[in-house]
Amino acid sequence: MLIHPNPDPVAFAIGPLSVHWYGLMYMVAFAQFIMLGRYRLRLPHVAAKGWTREHIDDMLFYGVLGVILGGRIGEVLFYGLPYYLDNPLEVFKVWKGGMSFHGGFLGVLIAMSLWARKAKMHLADVYDFIAPLVPLGYAAGRIGNFINHELPGRVASADLPWAMIWPGVDHPVHPSPLYQALVDGVLLFIILWIFASKARPRLAVGSLFVILYGCARFCTEYFRTPDYEVSFAGLTISAGQMLSLPMIVVGALLLFWSYRQKKSS
Repeated sequence: MLIHPNPDPVAFAIGPLSVHWYGLMYMVAFAQFIMLGRYRLRLPHVAAKGWTREHIDDMLFYGVLGVILGGRIGEVLFYGLPYYLDNPLEVFKVWKGGMSFHGGFLGVLIAMSLWARKAKMHLADVYDFIAPLVPLGYAAGRIGNFINHELPGRVASADLPWAMIWPGVDHPVHPSPLYQALVDGVLLFIILWIFASKARPRLAVGSLFVILYGCARFCTEYFRTPDYEVSFAGLTISAGQMLSLPMIVVGALLLFWSYRQKKSS
């Protein structure tokens, strides 16, 4: 078995100012957004739509607001409303972790719709452009969860080579943040990056991201200790799985619509 390294969540301190690893992981996510976005500008089918470096920099500002506000609001509403009602000041302590991807996803959708209107860009083109840039940023966030020893996994067999003793847990567990970083993050990035390297029908790239993330998250949730579970038609599913199912359905419908529009045009 492995033992969680349990690093200090504070990366460094300057006087009274403490910089947390969790926050640094978000900085990594935003930096890779800029670098990968600029690389995508070299693709002929992307450049043909008029994308520029200035668009990426400006869009990032809106995206950061969408991620942070949406992620935190989603965490409060989807996973911990009773706790935050009793401890309202905890809502603002984002450096401790606690950011919902599904909330951040909705926040980014709203933020990008506002930016698209401002920049006079087609909203579907915006979603297609940013979709391949999201998974590695998501992976960085999950590494932040791991450093903060958040989201411990379900009980794992002691014979599993990578079973891990988690801080505050007296039995081996699956290191679920690492699973999600690799599957929901790195694997999705590879698939989407390859898919988006060629011209696709409008909204196809964005739709594929929604489908793939929903499917990947639904699967990796089986290894994560659920925030809560519900039973439906004899099946028990977690909160994360419930939130991922609509993504799979909506993404599939949008992908079908995308390719149908191409055939009819």
